[in-house]
Amino acid sequence: MPAVEGGVVNPDGATTRPPRTPRGTGTGPPLLYARPGIIVTVDRFTVGRSSWRVAELTHLHSTRGPHDRAATRAVLTSTVVIGGVGLLLGFTGGLQRLTAGAYLLLGAVFLVPVLLAVAGDRWRPPAYELWGRRAGSDELLFSSDDEHQFGQVSRALRRAREMNSYGGWEDPLAGAEPWRPRR
Repeated sequence: MPAVEGGVVNPDGATTRPPRTPRGTGTGPPLLYARPGIIVTVDRFTVGRSSWRVAELTHLHSTRGPHDRAATRAVLTSTVVIGGVGLLLGFTGGLQRLTAGAYLLLGAVFLVPVLLAVAGDRWRPPAYELWGRRAGSDELLFSSDDEHQFGQVSRALRRAREMNSYGGWEDPLAGAEPWRPRR
């Protein structure tokens, strides 16, 4: 059979590809998580162009990142403007001439910064961040807006740390046969 790039030509003219080896049976370390730009193996954790040896990472912990800048600025600006208007009305004596309805409206206006803060966190929530200590300093290892992806990556990295601390052995209970009495 003549060889063709990427496969072999059968007698009936169809090309077939050579069989692929299944995942995890190759010579490299087993993959715990692999998506575009993120790879977690037993030995290495790679995000984009940054790569760390799993054995060097300690004190893994997750936090939430900073709030969105636009939402923070909107809350700060509205607070300053509303506070300035309230002080101006208080010093000029305008608060004494307001009706009950105006006081209710003024109270509702004072809720604007709180509503902006809640809306900003709802539309642009803070990112999930995974931090770890390497060579005595804390480093940001991974950050994501997607809670599901963040959970998968952080669990894979914690599993890699566990497997690395046990010398690369798999979980002993996972491969154990259940005990059965002799009959």
